[in-house]
Amino acid sequence: MIEFYTEIKWLHVAAVIASGSLFLLRGLAVQGGARWAMSPPLRYASYTIDTVLLTAAFMLLTILPGAVFANGWLTTKVSFLVAYVVLGSYALKRGHSRRERLAFLIAAVCVYAAMIAIARSHHPLGALHAVLA
Repeated sequence: MIEFYTEIKWLHVAAVIASGSLFLLRGLAVQGGARWAMSPPLRYASYTIDTVLLTAAFMLLTILPGAVFANGWLTTKVSFLVAYVVLGSYALKRGHSRRERLAFLIAAVCVYAAMIAIARSHHPLGALHAVLA
């Protein structure tokens, strides 16, 4: 399966971009009061993209199982993923007020950016690693 590593990695990256973009679009639409942001087609598109993203991630993990133990970057990224999902849920539907949903949206986008920095640097500190080194 190693021969498909590049294709799987690019599928994963494309799904990360699609997932984050759709979340941001929906989050901004919720802030604007648009009902279409929570429509079933968009929700199912989000589920589909996230399923592709996680499937590709697990495939990459099986191809390169040593990445789990490299230096903790993958563990940190997965921990941030859990936080991102919870924050995103509050940003889109569980927040009690518009202001609260906005705070959760901003927090979720910051966590998303941190996950990307961690993935690109392969270091638990992400972009901070270069600054602190």
